[in-house]
Amino acid sequence: MKRVKISSLKIGLIYKNENFNRVTLEGNHWLGFNETIRSYDRLKIYETLPDMELVSKNKVFSENTCEINVRENEIALIFVRNHFNQVLTTGSYFYFKGNTDIQVQIHDLNSTEEITSIDTAILRKQSVIHHVAIYKVESYEKGLLFQNGKYIKELSGGSFAYWLGSKSLELLKIDLRNTQMDISGQELLTKDKAAVRINFQLEYRVTDCFKALLENKDYLKQLYSKGQLALREFIGTLTLDELLESKEKVATSVLGALQPSTDALGVSITDAGIRDIILPGEVREIMNQVLIAEKRAQVNVIARREETASTRTMLNTAKLMEENEVLMKLKEMEYIEKIADKIGEIKLSSGSAVIDQLAKILTK
Repeated sequence: MKRVKISSLKIGLIYKNENFNRVTLEGNHWLGFNETIRSYDRLKIYETLPDMELVSKNKVFSENTCEINVRENEIALIFVRNHFNQVLTTGSYFYFKGNTDIQVQIHDLNSTEEITSIDTAILRKQSVIHHVAIYKVESYEKGLLFQNGKYIKELSGGSFAYWLGSKSLELLKIDLRNTQMDISGQELLTKDKAAVRINFQLEYRVTDCFKALLENKDYLKQLYSKGQLALREFIGTLTLDELLESKEKVATSVLGALQPSTDALGVSITDAGIRDIILPGEVREIMNQVLIAEKRAQVNVIARREETASTRTMLNTAKLMEENEVLMKLKEMEYIEKIADKIGEIKLSSGSAVIDQLAKILTK
């Protein structure tokens, strides 16, 4: 005979000759010949016993245990006193009733519903994370969720979690902000067969992510190609001089030509414009010569205009002086004053003739 003690947090299963015999609860117990005891913690969850079918028939055992059955593509989250404890995957389990508050949550891994009832911190725990797909969509993005290649729903800004089972999940995200696209180095011919290189710029934003991602293959590549063709088509209708004089018209025309096709791509063009027009070396040299000639002609016109204005002013002044003796005298005195400023001293050697001449000038 052997005496054993079972505490309040334990429960014992007694076997005789390796066969289940009975259940013992809290207290002191005697073991008979060839009897052994296996003690179990009331605070733990155990996998189903090999002889569970026989043991479960025991009234004391069935009254003091609870079973947990987790089927294929299910997961069980165990909480003890409202705190996450462990994860159970496919299988059968049991635990002993006692003073411990155990909660069991069983979830279908094939569900396409978003996980909202479980804290994200729990979903990110190492024992749980490989059963979960967590996606983050920024406030300036939208996402399209697919299950096994089939479109499920559209997701806007936020964090989203889904169970992973036998299904595969994929999230395609797209940026909704205004974005710049450069159509650079386009070798184009104008109407008068002048070869130019144009760097063009588009500003666009995605307005329908379903069209952009699902109804079109590589919508950005298509947008680039359509912008390139629209630019080429319009430049071919302009001469070089018209192109250089009306660059703004190019942007307006390209925007109008692109609008129908961009609606089908799920994008909207918000702005466009020519960034650079690069001319071949010979054409650029000719244009510089033309510019220099034009500027010289402008200089000549301005010079002739100023000369004419100066001559007209002198003629008007002469007419006034002819009609007014006092004005004539004032003008003579003005010139004498200017001459006097240049003279340091005067030496007379021919009598009083010079003084007489000055007197005539300075008197009426």
